[in-house]
Amino acid sequence: MKMQAVAREVLGLMDLTSLNEQDNEASIIALLDSMRPELGLPAAVCVYPQFVALCKSELARRGWSQVKVATVTNFPSGKQSLQQVLAQTKEALQAGADEIDLVMPYQQLQAGDPDTPWQYVRSSKQLCGAQAKLKVIIESGVLENAQEIAQASDVAILAGADFIKTSTGKVPVNATLEATKIMLERIRVSGKAVGFKAAGGVKSVEQASGYLQLADQIMGDDWVRAEHFRFGASSLLQDVHRLLDDSD
Repeated sequence: MKMQAVAREVLGLMDLTSLNEQDNEASIIALLDSMRPELGLPAAVCVYPQFVALCKSELARRGWSQVKVATVTNFPSGKQSLQQVLAQTKEALQAGADEIDLVMPYQQLQAGDPDTPWQYVRSSKQLCGAQAKLKVIIESGVLENAQEIAQASDVAILAGADFIKTSTGKVPVNATLEATKIMLERIRVSGKAVGFKAAGGVKSVEQASGYLQLADQIMGDDWVRAEHFRFGASSLLQDVHRLLDDSD
């Protein structure tokens, strides 16, 4: 029974994600079709910018407008120019994006230049304003040590991120409990109302429960909810549905 309760909680915290090079309108519709409202809806769907308007209209048509639409910028390399990133962001906002998942130029941070990542986050947040949440991907699996993960988290938080997010899901090491612990501790120390997103590699409810327990330990029992905590996932939905079907 406990894992079924966790499954229900995880579902409400999920950014159901499709960020594949071969994505097209049919595959995005199929993503939405995989949602089963009788079991519960995810917090958001996360798609490439060209599919934002489609998702907004389809979610509205299905009566699921409470599901947010997230998209990505500077993705996945983190190497686009600031001008490109801001142009992407403007287009996504005009298409109706509720959340922007920005890849911080983490290579600059590793090279000893925290100012450039700060500028990307700050400028993106200024564009988002109150219209959209800004989730900043630090690519924690590429950062070489705990100090770099902490520094990247601090830069994103100080520059105005609404969430800090582990990963793109496009590198060999994505979300880990070790990186999550560091990132949550930096949020707690900052005292700011910043959320956390674990992305990439969380494929089962059992795995997800470890992240929820860690967040409860660091942030307190009442902190974990969709405004503060997300899982970026695709295959996780299958395990959630399996467990919830078994509870019937």
